[in-house]
Amino acid sequence: MTFDELAALCAADGLAIVGAFHPDTNDKAPIGCQTLVMLGPDEPGFWQRITSCPEYSAANPIDRWSERVIGRLATKVSATALFPFGGPAYQPFISWALRTGQIWSSPVSLLVHDSAGLFVSFRGALAFMQKIDLPEKTEPSPCESCVEKPCLTACPVAALGPQGYDVVACHGYLDGAGKETCLSSGCLARCSCPISKNYGRLAEQSAHHMRAFQKG
Repeated sequence: MTFDELAALCAADGLAIVGAFHPDTNDKAPIGCQTLVMLGPDEPGFWQRITSCPEYSAANPIDRWSERVIGRLATKVSATALFPFGGPAYQPFISWALRTGQIWSSPVSLLVHDSAGLFVSFRGALAFMQKIDLPEKTEPSPCESCVEKPCLTACPVAALGPQGYDVVACHGYLDGAGKETCLSSGCLARCSCPISKNYGRLAEQSAHHMRAFQKG
């Protein structure tokens, strides 16, 4: 199977390949894995797919959908399905993401993707026991050429920054004024990213994630 063939199969299921790499012994990939492919929402249109799926009326609909769809896809392509949820112990999705050449650490410490911006997310990954030729990814982080860096000033309580993530401050804001901003349409820092703005994610989807975060 070629990379392009796999990408087409993923797109048919509402998924996009957000990064891929050939693991080495330090990557904590499954034993024997030669190619690890990370999957995220294929935008625009992902939220409409979720809201019309049979899992939508149950708890954790996106995770349930991911298990079903990526599990089925893994069987089809003879790979092992891996997920960023369901732990502990959790799979090291963040360190895997930084190995892809398409995802970097942003000025606000969140991951940033070359086409999804600060809206990058992972629905799962596929571990292949064979080596698949991958497109070369040599571009630098888009944050290097971002002059204004609006993500650094977008958060009203400065919960995000080079120092990391102040979860307490974020939760406090969501419980108050944030109900009319981040909680209703998505994290202001993520939304401020110029790449995120062109990604095609609906505000309803961002609001769903923020509500889940607040409850958690």
